[in-house]
Amino acid sequence: MRKNYQCIFFDLDHTLWDYETNSASTLMEMFELFNLQECDFSFGDFLRHFREVNHHLWNLYDNGKIDSTTIRQNRFVLILDKLNIQSEKLARDLSHYYLKECPKKTALMPGAMETLQHLTVKYRLTVVTNGFDEIQFTKLSSAGLLPFFEHIVTSEKAGHKKPAREIFIYALHQNNITAADALMVGDNPLTDIAGASRAAIDAILFNPEKVAHQCNPLHEINHLSELRSLL
Repeated sequence: MRKNYQCIFFDLDHTLWDYETNSASTLMEMFELFNLQECDFSFGDFLRHFREVNHHLWNLYDNGKIDSTTIRQNRFVLILDKLNIQSEKLARDLSHYYLKECPKKTALMPGAMETLQHLTVKYRLTVVTNGFDEIQFTKLSSAGLLPFFEHIVTSEKAGHKKPAREIFIYALHQNNITAADALMVGDNPLTDIAGASRAAIDAILFNPEKVAHQCNPLHEINHLSELRSLL
C-alpha cells in the first residue's frame, strides 16, 4: 500500500466516535429521566427498538429516500409506536433530549485517539460526514477530536451527502489537493467506500464486526490501530 497521501479523510460516527456506546448511554439517561421504567417495557426493549428504527431511517437517508428532518421528526414516534405508546409530546421531548445530549458523550472507538495522534504527524486530516453540522461539531469538541482536523466537511456544508461524488470533491477542494492525494477511512460500504470510489479516491473499510459486504476497498481493517502500520 502506497504511503504518499497528503490527506486522510475520516468518517465520524461508527469510525472514530463510538455511536453505539454513546447512544446507549444517552438512552439509559432518558429511560430514567422520563420514567419509562413505569411503562410496560424494559430498557432492553427500548434500546433494541431504537437501534432497529434508527438503522432503518439512516439507511433510507443514505440511499436518498428521506431527508434529515424526517429522521428527527419520526424517529421516536416510530420507536414509541413499536412500544405501543402514542404520545406526540413524549416523542418530541425524547427527540429533543437525545439530539441535545447524545453529541456531548465522549466514548471513542478503540484506538481512535492514538491513531489520530500518530497520523497527524505526517498527514493532514479531514472529517467527511453525513451528520448534522452543529451536532457533529459538538461530538468532535466534546470528545477532544477537533484539534486533529484541519477541516470538518458535513453534508450540510457541502450541499451533498455521501455517497455523492460532490461531497468528496468539496473535501478535496477544501484541502487544495487532487483525488490521488487523499485516502478515505470509514465503516460504511456504501457512503464511505463506494462514495470515495465515485470521486476516484482510495478507501479503507473499517469493519470491526467483520460484516460481510460487496464493496471493493483498497484495504480492510478490523481495528483502527492497523492504520498505524499501513500508513
